[in-house]
Amino acid sequence: MISSKRTNFLRTRVLLMRAMTPAEFEARFRELMRSASAAIQNAQCIECHGCEKCVLCTFCQDSKNLSRCHYCTACVDSSDCSHCQACTGCLGCSHCISTERSTQSAYLVRCVALSACSYCFGCVGLSHKDFHILNEPYDRSTYFAVTAKLAAAMRL
Repeated sequence: MISSKRTNFLRTRVLLMRAMTPAEFEARFRELMRSASAAIQNAQCIECHGCEKCVLCTFCQDSKNLSRCHYCTACVDSSDCSHCQACTGCLGCSHCISTERSTQSAYLVRCVALSACSYCFGCVGLSHKDFHILNEPYDRSTYFAVTAKLAAAMRL
């Protein structure tokens, strides 16, 4: 009996020995992409509800394509995040709301492309900054006073 690894190896060798046309390659590639995008189940998640294509997550809700996230809600394409809501494409963030493409940051609200920041509201493209609103620095107490009013008015 031939093992599964051996069979796959032989199949690969046959494909390499035979001249594959670009059209054959594209057709097989499209089929692989189609089959991969059709899968929606989660893998090794605990207590995740309404999630699709998540891996190693715990207690997330209504999210898609998360990896190693915890307690996130309505997030998409993020990894290693916790307690985030409605975030997209974040990496290693925590307690963020409606934030996109940010890394290693915490307590961001409606921010885009921040790196290693905390307590930012409506900021874009900052790195290693704290207590900013619309990319302008504020002292800690003023930041919390202004953002409390803004969050209430914006119903966040």
